[in-house]
Amino acid sequence: MDKVLEVRNVDVPLIQLIDDDVSLLIFLKEKLESKGWMVIANTKADHAIEQFYSLHPDCIIIDINLTNVSGFDVLADIHKHTKHSFVPKIMCSIDNDKKTRLTAYQAGADDFIEKPIHIDEFLIRIERHLERKKIFDHSVLIDELTQVYNRKFLQDSYNRFISDVIRTKTTGTIAILDIDHFKKVNDTYGHVVGDKVLTAFAKFLKGNIRSTDTLFRYGGEEFVILFQRARESEIMEVLNRMLKQFSEIVFEEDGEKFSLTFSGGIYEIESKNITLNKAIETADEALYAAKEKGRNRIESANKMVHAPAKKLLNVSIVDDDSLIRSILVNIFETIDIKHIALDVRVYEDGMKFLESNRLEENGMHFLVLDGIMPVMDGLELLQIVKRTAYRHNAHILMLTGRKSERDIAEALKLGADDYVTKPFSITELQARITRLIMRMI
Repeated sequence: MDKVLEVRNVDVPLIQLIDDDVSLLIFLKEKLESKGWMVIANTKADHAIEQFYSLHPDCIIIDINLTNVSGFDVLADIHKHTKHSFVPKIMCSIDNDKKTRLTAYQAGADDFIEKPIHIDEFLIRIERHLERKKIFDHSVLIDELTQVYNRKFLQDSYNRFISDVIRTKTTGTIAILDIDHFKKVNDTYGHVVGDKVLTAFAKFLKGNIRSTDTLFRYGGEEFVILFQRARESEIMEVLNRMLKQFSEIVFEEDGEKFSLTFSGGIYEIESKNITLNKAIETADEALYAAKEKGRNRIESANKMVHAPAKKLLNVSIVDDDSLIRSILVNIFETIDIKHIALDVRVYEDGMKFLESNRLEENGMHFLVLDGIMPVMDGLELLQIVKRTAYRHNAHILMLTGRKSERDIAEALKLGADDYVTKPFSITELQARITRLIMRMI
């Protein structure tokens, strides 16, 4: 089997469906994925909001009439974050009166689709929203949240950076910086506070570099700086001073105070033959080494002798079918993601998995659970996992029968991250697993 597609090819649009009508969820998910898009489905509002912040979907479709909560409440929570970026938000409802539509638009919806849904029109409208987002993302050069350049402007800036290296016969240095344990900020204080931290970090960086240097938000909590006409030794000194200064900043939220640190990887560029991708990849290896050595430090790629050790992802396949286990093992063995090492183990049933104490092992966990097994099936195991202290560190993909609507509903209710129906396409499952892992890390 061929290796999975490269990152740029598996980065297809991700659509999030939020609806408590499981039959409709299954139908829409199948139709949307037939267009080549990736779809995650949710029936519970709290899990939907958590997945929105962790997986960063490109389009959100929300039913207004959810069980125990209004879709408007979900939209309001998500809108706190998307006001700093463009993510199409579509509301659906069987209620199509003027008041409901106006309320949806006033709450931040970009579109309103009446139920019952006419699938052909629905797919065209979703496609148009995704096209608009793609155009918007490629036309905007300033990150709305942090007010620094975004990654779309990085290639042009790097071309000028290299031209200056050639013209002046000097060297320049690229740095990748990442806030340490940023996920804990979001988990503890909420994503709105996380946005405040990102804004403050960007302001701090911008205030401590020269006017000739260029700062970019590369993605999430990662930032890139192009230091013009500066050697690695000079930038190491500058960034180490900034490490100390940033660690002394005190953030406060609801009376609680906390401080943060960051880590960085730097790479001095002397040749015009170094592409942006190569520069980013090399500096990123140094950043990863800084994380592995305890964080709150800067590492130089120019001084690295060996590539840093890869981060461990524990993969557990729990299925009573030996053929399915073999197929899944083969799929995971062909996945190659930079900085990630997969430790794949198989279990015949849920009891054997629990008896192994697998979840206690260090690192992130990715579980593939069969819905129906003897002794303990996947749904029972899912319920147990979600009650443990390791629930936030375990991402779960369920395998279900094509007509097991009840099992799908229960899996989504219990907090599964995604589901795949049997029989499945090996190629599509391989791509889906790769995308899900890449969105996790």
